[in-house]
Amino acid sequence: MSEQASVQWFPGHMAKTRRIMQSNLKLVDVVVEITDARIPYSSRNPEMDRLVGSKPRLLLLNKADSADETVTSQWLDHYKRMGITAIATDCRSGKNVNRFQGALKEIMKDKLAAWEAHGMAGRPIRLMIVGIPNVGKSSFINRLAGAKRARVEDRPGVTRGKQWVSLGSDMELLDMPGVLWPKFEDKQVGEMLAFTGAVKDDILDTEYLACRFLELLNSDYKGIINERYGIETDDIPDNDEDTIGCVQGFEILERIGRKRGFLVSGGDINTERAAITVLDEFRSGKLGRITLERPSDRKR
Repeated sequence: MSEQASVQWFPGHMAKTRRIMQSNLKLVDVVVEITDARIPYSSRNPEMDRLVGSKPRLLLLNKADSADETVTSQWLDHYKRMGITAIATDCRSGKNVNRFQGALKEIMKDKLAAWEAHGMAGRPIRLMIVGIPNVGKSSFINRLAGAKRARVEDRPGVTRGKQWVSLGSDMELLDMPGVLWPKFEDKQVGEMLAFTGAVKDDILDTEYLACRFLELLNSDYKGIINERYGIETDDIPDNDEDTIGCVQGFEILERIGRKRGFLVSGGDINTERAAITVLDEFRSGKLGRITLERPSDRKR
């Protein structure tokens, strides 16, 4: 098991998407930024503020049904204090998607009034839908459209080209491919994105990733580990400052592997299989409602 110093991922199609986004901003009235409610900070592209500039923006914390409700409320309060309109949604269940158009028209009320004054009443609001891979952009568009207009798969990098989607006579959406950034300066941001599957698993050591995830889980949701895997972790000491790697997380991973019977010849624990299981169960929601970041942890 090896510790990864940083995460680098900037495929060519993402560089192209950034250029397309910049060239098409003048065509839209509002930018809708979709994030993952489980990692609200890390799933917001830090370049987005620079790219979008002063263009009106609506922020969606998607996958809210998989996130901790209490922490999601903290994030919504945080964005409200910052003057950002944010809604917690879940496109799989449809939760709060019906609030989107009302929030959008509130953001656009001055411009809508100006259009009406200039004889442009009824002009469709043009939106650009942006977000990093795997946050649910296509699912959101399909919910709004009431039909499968955009391709949906639970893996990063599915939407490769821009798509205009018409929603009746009053709204047009420009869907953009998921945009990541050239380098994750913050190592923790890269890990968070890897936990949720926003970046491909093959860029990080799976066992190391699972160990880091288990340490976070043990800190904030210890009961979930105890209940789901039938193990106790109170006797496992925290990592020492001088320790290299995530010793605590690896001990938890070994206990999970032993409890699940993931053994190889000679009785050794198959920690790779245990790591894949833990990450898959988190991503599929089998571990319950979990949020890995809190407003108090971050400045943005």
